[in-house]
Amino acid sequence: MITLGLNAAFHDSSAALVIDGELVAASEEERFTRIKHAKRPLPFTAWELPFHAIDDCLRQAGLKLTDVDHVAYSFDVQRFLRQHRVGDSITLPLQPSAHRAAALADGWDSPWDPLFASYMANVPRLLADGAPHHLRGRLAGARPDGPYRFHGVDHHLSHQASAFLAAPFERCAVMVLDGRGEHATTSYGVYRDDRFELLGEVGMPHSLGLLYERITSHLGFLHSSDEYKVMALAALGEPRWQGLLAEQIEIGEAGVYRVRPMDLTAMFGPPRERGSEMQQRDFDLAASLQAVLEASVLKLATWLREASGERHLAMAGGVALNCVMNAKLRDAGLFDQVWVQPAAGDAGTALGAALWIDAKERGSAERLAPRTWQMQHAYWGPSYDDAEIERFLQWAKLPYRKLGDVARETAALLAEGKVIGWHQGRMEFGPRALGARSILASPIEASMQARINELKDREDFRPVAPAVTEEAIGEWFTPAAANGGVSPFMLFIYDVLPEQAKKIPAACHSDLTARVQTVSARAQPRFHALLSAFAERTGVPVLINTSFNVRGEPVVCSPKDAVNAFATTPIDALVIGDCLVLKEALK
Repeated sequence: MITLGLNAAFHDSSAALVIDGELVAASEEERFTRIKHAKRPLPFTAWELPFHAIDDCLRQAGLKLTDVDHVAYSFDVQRFLRQHRVGDSITLPLQPSAHRAAALADGWDSPWDPLFASYMANVPRLLADGAPHHLRGRLAGARPDGPYRFHGVDHHLSHQASAFLAAPFERCAVMVLDGRGEHATTSYGVYRDDRFELLGEVGMPHSLGLLYERITSHLGFLHSSDEYKVMALAALGEPRWQGLLAEQIEIGEAGVYRVRPMDLTAMFGPPRERGSEMQQRDFDLAASLQAVLEASVLKLATWLREASGERHLAMAGGVALNCVMNAKLRDAGLFDQVWVQPAAGDAGTALGAALWIDAKERGSAERLAPRTWQMQHAYWGPSYDDAEIERFLQWAKLPYRKLGDVARETAALLAEGKVIGWHQGRMEFGPRALGARSILASPIEASMQARINELKDREDFRPVAPAVTEEAIGEWFTPAAANGGVSPFMLFIYDVLPEQAKKIPAACHSDLTARVQTVSARAQPRFHALLSAFAERTGVPVLINTSFNVRGEPVVCSPKDAVNAFATTPIDALVIGDCLVLKEALK
């Protein structure tokens, strides 16, 4: 059975292809259109479907859209409409924002919700005939009614399924925290014996994710995009407003909470202007927000542990990308292991919707189909073989040479202090660069952190993350044994061992923590070989690993993207497949 999962309701538009319970391909639209997050989460962009990502997933599997049995879209418009649907019609003013009070009185969350609902209801029609001309080959022949069956899957259920149907657990508790879905903002469940039970939900307007977004905007950053910057900023401040902020969140019984209306300007002063100098109050507000988030989630998780009776936790939702919070939850001892799906934001709902419909359709009325697949890595995007890469380099008239031993020759460049653009194999699914589309550098010189931030045009306070061979994590970071001794998706922070911190200063945050990726020879043999070769030269099995992009742009996808980023930044060398392009050779 072939199931195509789609996400496009809000942002991070994506597609995932599941065949008989196993993921075959998953891609994000931004990687092809070069528009970060694919689009902004606005009601008048809701119609935009991830046609490039759909085309890529079908291409990888050698399929056409008409070969698909089920299409699973990670939003249930009927649930969103609730009491608003009257027949097949809803009322949409010509100027929705001019009628805000009336819309709210009618039970809408926004005056733009009717327009958004109309777009959601028309997804099957948009999928059938909305593809760009150059992509219609694989997408031709579909109709609004098929030949596949179309399913609208609840947004939070899609998040949850992306966790419990991908996690390395036979049974687990499930927690999803994000901005919002149809109405839910936080949800809890338990998966065991091929059954999933929803244990509870928190609904709009009460949302820890939206609170984080609001304060992200107040701090002068872009909401639904820059929350990770606020997390990094928090390490530089003191949580002097933690008590005041915590008073605005009422945590009750059964995982329910309320977020009181807040006047952020009255509480914390005027919003910071984008691009203006950071003040101590900005650091302190970020630290206060982060502390309140961590404390709140620990309380919710404590209830979930008791309600579910499970010793393992699977998580998804945009808030689950907060690796500092994840580490606090991991270290609290509530669960034996905590697993976070690597595309935890909305991109991952395409995966969850596809896995849910697949398991439901292949299962029985009482049970989902038994699982046969676990998500051991995140490399599900497009790849380009060496012949394809060479053809492009020759066409572009770029000087290059073939490497006999990619790992050893690249390690030699890194040991010399060179910054490397690294483009290898299938692309990552999710926001983290994990050694397929990465910028790599030595962590040995402290100045490298500032050099990387300047190269990527990033804020000075931003840390860079280390990748380490899986077998060496205990020699460099703690708690090394947590979560089975692996951290393949860079979603938890670790403390750098004090005796090792001076050896990798560029990879340490100001508080001597690091967002660690462990690299196994099984999942990423070439990247693992590079780390091992660097260790042979330097005694350090650690490299700085940051995404291959610059500020405001998505991670590179194709060889052309990689060359463009390489040529327009001070990256010293590009290792693409088994080819090496040196910046000095371009002069």
